[in-house]
Amino acid sequence: MALLLKQLRFRFLELIPLFLLLFISLNGNSVINIAFFSFNLHYILIYFWVLRKPQALGYGYIFLCGIITDVVFGLPIGVTSLTLLVISAFAAYVRVVTVRISLINDWISFIPALLIANFFNFMALYFLDYNIDYLYLLKNSIFTFIFYPLLWIIFTVILKLIRN
Repeated sequence: MALLLKQLRFRFLELIPLFLLLFISLNGNSVINIAFFSFNLHYILIYFWVLRKPQALGYGYIFLCGIITDVVFGLPIGVTSLTLLVISAFAAYVRVVTVRISLINDWISFIPALLIANFFNFMALYFLDYNIDYLYLLKNSIFTFIFYPLLWIIFTVILKLIRN
């Protein structure tokens, strides 16, 4: 009985990233706006979990959450999915070439992932003739980069709970 409860607890903790991703997508809070700054929680969540525990988030779930986010925000269908899949592809590449896990390595490698993802997002919206707020995109990228270490620490604690 105790073994069954431990396996159930382990399985529930293993699904936390997926539940969090689905909750963010369905709630429409992928971009957290606080006073004068905002950061994209989707990017950080997907980058960390694909980098550290890729089996926690499948690419199909990431694509589906991008479609849901597009519907909730009223964006052209597929733009957010493309952006999230670019983030996850970059994280998968970094996972393969990373030798040592540390906050600094992850944080520095998050910069090109963020730039490439925002480039794909910008190009998709530009070619679809969608109105783009450049200053908002720049502020969002900067604060997403700044908030990465805080969320890295929180997700690392969750990851340690999963492994124990």
